Formats: sequence, structure tokens, C-alpha cells
Amino acid sequence: MTRRVACLILLVVPGPAFSQGPPESLSDTFQDVRRIVAIGDVHGDYQRFLEVLRTAGLVDARNAWTGGDTHLVLTGDFVDRGDHSAQVLDLLMELEPQASKAGGRLHALIGNHEAMDLYGDLRYVTKDDFEGFQRPDSKDLQDRQMRAALDDLKRQGTPPADESAWRKKFQDEHPLGWVEHGLAFQPNGKYGKWIRQLNAIVKINDAVFLHGGISSKYAALTRGEINTKVRAELSDFSKLAKGIVTADDGPLWYRGMAQLPEDDRGMAKLLPQVLAKQQVRHIVIGHTPQLAVTPRFDGKVIAIDVGLSKPFDGPPAFLLIEDGKYFAMHRGRRLDLPVDGGNLVEYLRAAAALEPDNSRLRRAVQKGRP
Repeated sequence: MTRRVACLILLVVPGPAFSQGPPESLSDTFQDVRRIVAIGDVHGDYQRFLEVLRTAGLVDARNAWTGGDTHLVLTGDFVDRGDHSAQVLDLLMELEPQASKAGGRLHALIGNHEAMDLYGDLRYVTKDDFEGFQRPDSKDLQDRQMRAALDDLKRQGTPPADESAWRKKFQDEHPLGWVEHGLAFQPNGKYGKWIRQLNAIVKINDAVFLHGGISSKYAALTRGEINTKVRAELSDFSKLAKGIVTADDGPLWYRGMAQLPEDDRGMAKLLPQVLAKQQVRHIVIGHTPQLAVTPRFDGKVIAIDVGLSKPFDGPPAFLLIEDGKYFAMHRGRRLDLPVDGGNLVEYLRAAAALEPDNSRLRRAVQKGRP
């Protein structure tokens, strides 16, 4: 499948379409980390994100870092679908230096939705999310963008037959905040500059963390090679068409590790290759919603996208690793996570017992299909 690459055209504000080469790389390997908190797709749900951070003991009532030497990992997709992406991004950018100063670390990894916002595929940005980018001159920016687009059509000899209807459609498709959103994700924009220097994959202790997963096509790549390719393509959109960022089997989009049957022969061959290449025991992924933090393939894969945001209405749950031991924090309760051949059904039943009566997890367990 070819991904929609609709590079954002801002007609009213001059500036470079691309940065001058990829940003400087960050470290992607960390050892001897005592405590790790890994959170799946936040998708612009600021309040639920805060709830999880506070449950994990990472922020106080003023949203300041209290996690000490904890490493916080977000496996991508902290934007889109929800209505408060700007607030989520602002919080991440504020916590990053605070965590480092305290001896911890914040690893915000690039997911497919961060990439989409950079290259202008805004299908999943809600009207309320655009509102979070508004400023006092938003109406003027919208008008200038609309006039520039209309003038461009007239220069091409294709003016709209009904200009009034065209203006209404333009305003519906480009609500207040649309221009500012585009500016914020430009190479030198507030969020665009920050996201472009992030990693797509990191190794911490005995696990690698990324958004979608690693397919056979990319199994031979090192973390450095994956991160370098992602940054290069997000700095030069001409490389996107056949690149790693938009590929169905690329690390930002691949779903095989979350969806293929446990007895899939291809995955049985692939997983040992990936684990050996990355020199880890576990692969932690987001991207594909689960009913709970879910170990797969005897714990070789741990899927942590629990549909945290309001559009998915999943449980407040995340992965906790302390002194090498793996737990799921599910609705505030710590549960042993069976990552080394433990009883998965027993774990899911324990998680389901914490759920409301009508939850999807509880219904699945009751039907014998956890």
C-alpha cells in the first residue's frame, strides 16, 4: 500500500520546505537502567496521559518530573486522533530536560503519526486539536492562506465556478489553527525541529522499543541504521516514496508482531533473527491496540498500545520494568507480566478483574478468548 504523502503547502509564510540535512543523532543504547516506564499510543489525550504519568510516580501536581532516574519511553503516536496534541508535546518537551537533570531519561520515539504530521498527512488531526494551535491572528492567517490558494487557482486558469461555495469548503477543510499547525511542524517549527531529532528505536537493558515492529525486510539493520534512515527521510521528503518511513513493513507501520498468529512460521524464524541482531530478549511495540499490555510469542514481543486515548477508550495501563523484572500496571495495580513462558491466561484474568463489567477485556475473558 502506498502511504498518502501530502507535503504541506503553506502559501502565506515563506520558509524552507526541508531542513539542511538530517539532525544530529541521539544515543540509542542504554544499559544498567534500574526502572523503565513504557507507555503506548497517547494520541493527543493529555488528561489520560497525565493520569498514567502520575500513577507511575513520574510527575507531581504541577506536572514537574518526580521520576528520579526512571527512563520513560513513549513508543510513538503521542499526537493525532485526540484533541490536545499540542499540550502533550509541550509536556514532553518540558519533561525531557527535567528527567535528564534528575538522572533519568525521556525517550519519545517517532511513530507513524508524528511522521504524518511532519509530511502533511493531517487526516487524523481533529478540529478541536487544530484549536490548540490557534493564536490571536489565526483568522488573518486563514484568510491569507485562502486568498493565496484562490489566487493560485486563478493563475492556473482553474478558478472555482462558485467562489462562495469554494470559500466555505476551504474554511471547513482548513479550520482556524491549520496554518499554525503546519508552521509548528515545519523543519524549524517548535515541534517539527524537536521531532526530527528523536529516535525511532532504542535499546534499554534487554529490550528494544519502537512503534510498529521489525519485519524481515529490515531485520538486518542496526538501530543506528534505522534511526539514520528515518531522520534522513523526514528531512528530505523526496526520499519518502520508497523509503522506510512510509513502508507498510517499515518500523513505523508494521503490524506483524502484534497481529500474526502465535504459531506463524515466518515469525518463528524472524524473531530469533531480530533478537540476535539487536542483542536483546524482548521487543516492545505500540501501534496496534490490545486489550491490555500483552506479551506475545512467549514474551519475545510485548505489545503495549492499550488504546489509552479517549477515541479507543482503553484502560490506563503501561509497562513497568524494575530491576529487570517485568510488570503491567493496569488501572493502578501492579501485575506480574508473563514474559518468560508464564501463564498468560492467568495474567489476563487478573487484569480483567480490575475492569468495569462492560469492558472489552472482561468480555473477552468471559468468552474464553483473552
